[in-house]
Amino acid sequence: MTSIRLVLALAALLPASAQAPLAFRTPPKVIQDLVDVETPPSALVDPRARVLALVKRPALLTLEDLAQPELRLAGLRINPRTHNLSRTRTLRGLELREVATGRAIPVTGLPADLRFEHPAFSPTGAHLALVEVQAAGLALWTVDTTTGRARRLTEPVLSAVLGAPFAWSPDGAGLYVRVRPTLDPCPEGSALPLGPAVQEATGVRAPSRTYQDLLHSPADEARFAYYATTRIQRVDLEGRTSGVLPPALYRGILPAPGGAFLLVTELLRPFSYLFPESRFPATVRIVTASGAPVATLAQRGLQDRIPVDFDACEAGRRRFQWREDEAATVAWTEAQDGGAPSRDVPLRDHAYQLREPFTGAPALVFQAKYRLHEIVWGDDHTAIAVESWWKTRRARTSLVDPSRGGPGRLLFERSSEDAYGDPGDFVTARNAFNRMTLLFSQDRKRLFLEGEGCGPKGNRPFLDAYDPATGKAERLWQADGATTYEHIVRVLDPSRLLTQIQGPARFPDLNLRTLGKKPSLQPLTHTENPYKALAGVSRTTLHYKRADGVDLSAVLHLPAGYDPARDGRLPVLMEAYPTEFKDAANAGQVKESPNLFSAPRWSMPLYWTLRGYAVLENARFPIVGQGAAEPNDTYIEQLVANAKAAIDELDRLGVGDRRRVACMGHSYGAFMVANLLAHSDLFAAGIARSGAYNRTLTPFGFQAEERTYWQAPGVYHAMSPFDAAGQIKAPILLIHGDADNNPGTFTLQSERLFQAIKGLGGRARLVLLPLESHSYAARENVLHMLWEQDQWLETYVKGRN
Repeated sequence: MTSIRLVLALAALLPASAQAPLAFRTPPKVIQDLVDVETPPSALVDPRARVLALVKRPALLTLEDLAQPELRLAGLRINPRTHNLSRTRTLRGLELREVATGRAIPVTGLPADLRFEHPAFSPTGAHLALVEVQAAGLALWTVDTTTGRARRLTEPVLSAVLGAPFAWSPDGAGLYVRVRPTLDPCPEGSALPLGPAVQEATGVRAPSRTYQDLLHSPADEARFAYYATTRIQRVDLEGRTSGVLPPALYRGILPAPGGAFLLVTELLRPFSYLFPESRFPATVRIVTASGAPVATLAQRGLQDRIPVDFDACEAGRRRFQWREDEAATVAWTEAQDGGAPSRDVPLRDHAYQLREPFTGAPALVFQAKYRLHEIVWGDDHTAIAVESWWKTRRARTSLVDPSRGGPGRLLFERSSEDAYGDPGDFVTARNAFNRMTLLFSQDRKRLFLEGEGCGPKGNRPFLDAYDPATGKAERLWQADGATTYEHIVRVLDPSRLLTQIQGPARFPDLNLRTLGKKPSLQPLTHTENPYKALAGVSRTTLHYKRADGVDLSAVLHLPAGYDPARDGRLPVLMEAYPTEFKDAANAGQVKESPNLFSAPRWSMPLYWTLRGYAVLENARFPIVGQGAAEPNDTYIEQLVANAKAAIDELDRLGVGDRRRVACMGHSYGAFMVANLLAHSDLFAAGIARSGAYNRTLTPFGFQAEERTYWQAPGVYHAMSPFDAAGQIKAPILLIHGDADNNPGTFTLQSERLFQAIKGLGGRARLVLLPLESHSYAARENVLHMLWEQDQWLETYVKGRN
């Protein structure tokens, strides 16, 4: 377990050689009060839209939560006491309500101090299952959604290391559970190593991106095998259990729609020290519901030769699934290019199916020009195939006849970057097997599409009836979008929608919307805005252009009561995150509503409207590579042009003081901040959290860059602010979790950039938050982070002469 530490390099305040420990600090009360607001409960709706479950999720954990025992193995972080993934935010409190009447259904029988995870309605909605998190492990409970009575079905013996600890049977009469094979502690073995850890390159290309928390030794292998091993049992609603599968490393257990079979994925040795468990050898097989072997579908080795290119995949069979419209038909995808995008082939993927008894030759379902991502099943003559290709940003949707196979009939092809031209996704509904399949009209001639309805004035979600034979769509409903943002949560049927409505000061609430001749709107939840302090803060979506004509946008928040004539120009805090595009027109599209609810989260800049700042949030920073050019070939130039355009717009509006602007970002946004300070003089200061600053440490690609360091060394160096550390003259605050697990953003990245800036005479401060991963979770750390940011802004931005 990582020891608790907080290292603060006080470059601005102390002598260059000094280091000083610092107790946790808290930000100004107006900020802390917002952090400590109790978040309203989240709502879950059962499959039949009969019952609403309200659950509370704490916004933050505590440092004590993060300090629980933790093993970092095979790309996972495991709590060895509970056999659960570590750092999970357990739910508290459970309420049930009838959707039709709003009547509360009292829940009885649950522990008073219940902490739980994985709430899931049964396929029929008759029960809600949940996993109680105890100090000693995980226990399964169910709640009858009619009576509210709760029952514990197992002792705390479940495991969630390799996936969800249970899966409902299709009829809702029982559950398949992952059970620890022994309650004995993990054998520790010798404290001394038995020998060195050895890896070998065999002359075969086996590139890999940068992964964290990998296995490093035979002792790690033994620990991973111990905690990942489970046996599979079936438990009924009375708590009676029966054995199904013996102990093994089960990565997936998926019941067939008809309930007679299970699709099982099992990890095998040898394990890898270079890849996470998702790349380990595995076997995929079908067994009966009682565990009897039926068929082996695939036996794959270690997946260490998958190219790092986008759209690369494993060779051979992959993406196994049941056809949701049939009782027992398994389907999968096979790459026709060996999984290598660099190979020039007319078809990239084939999809196949194999019906019970799983002994004959598989039948072809679909031939994909690009990489196949999804098949949405309807019936034996109707399915929808979705494919795309990253290099060209092309996306295709086809109508498929599963009984005949072949390329299908193309319905839509467009740029995946073109949000305005997105026709939407095909709507699904529960079938006789309680599985989600295509929703047909009563005459079965039309399907339905739901989408965001992006446009220059913001998103207006919609529902269409679509005729595949003619390609014509009829708009059944579209959100008004004038003062609120209403999106579809679920299509219950073509005339009833479960929607969520929100506004800039209106907390998101669920509603039942009825369409047709007598339209109506029935509120299902009503939540007061818990963030009263932000009620007067204004929110405006700005539209402006970059110097080269690319359209840009950003959300401007101004303090309550701000009057430019009276108050003058404000200091500015700008937050952004660069995004790559292949088309300049698509890069400038508006992709969110101007009427979203303004809720503060730990990572957001919104807090500083209460401190007298103009806050520019979600500023669009497109990086465009037209034609054969790659976006990152001109990353620095476009990055600076984006920032200058935003500052120029605030200056034109008369609300921002261009001499007092700070930029802030997290992860790839932090990388942006360091580059902006290195390559421009636009900013008074910067705040960079959990970034990667030396791209040679991610040599097999990063973000949307699929070229390796050896293919584009000039790009890697030009984009690395570490190479330009001597040019970072504006003060930069570097914050990083000291247990970051995100690929590429090792804590070392911030430590080395700080050392470079310090050594070259720049001004920086390094804050390492104890026990934090890539996304910060502990209240103590978040409050301290906000204090650090506030002090930095007050000193170097608001107080700048």
